[in-house]
Amino acid sequence: MRITILAVGKVKEKFYSQAASEYIKRLGKYCRLNIIEVADEKTPDGVSDTVDRKIKEKEGERLLSHIKEGMYVIALAIEGKQRSSEELADRLAELGIRGDSNLVFVIGGSLGLSEAVMERADESLSFSRMTFPHQLMRVILLEQIYRGFRIMRREPYHK
Repeated sequence: MRITILAVGKVKEKFYSQAASEYIKRLGKYCRLNIIEVADEKTPDGVSDTVDRKIKEKEGERLLSHIKEGMYVIALAIEGKQRSSEELADRLAELGIRGDSNLVFVIGGSLGLSEAVMERADESLSFSRMTFPHQLMRVILLEQIYRGFRIMRREPYHK
């Protein structure tokens, strides 16, 4: 299985970077993992909804330029479907079995994802109704993908 994490912005804090690196290393045993970062737009405080939308559209165009034909796109969004770790593992297995083995998880910037990205997504996934920094979300996503592979293979992993 090939998994791409497509994210707006870079991981800046060393502790997030170290955690992500650990899960990237662990995932090498289970899948081909690729992480693509696109530039984020500066978001001034107190801007209008129109400016917010334009910022999301610019970031969305950058994200969409990396999504190729045949990729199965899972957008991370608060309004997406919430799954347990076991349900996520089952979903990954199901996608692999039916031939959707080139997955792209998309993490938006501070304003979320554009309408165009959400329309391109094959499904959306929510880890919580809470908002997380995109850098932390990357670590959480990597850990859950790793946990999903461990569950699929019935390998032990702490609960």
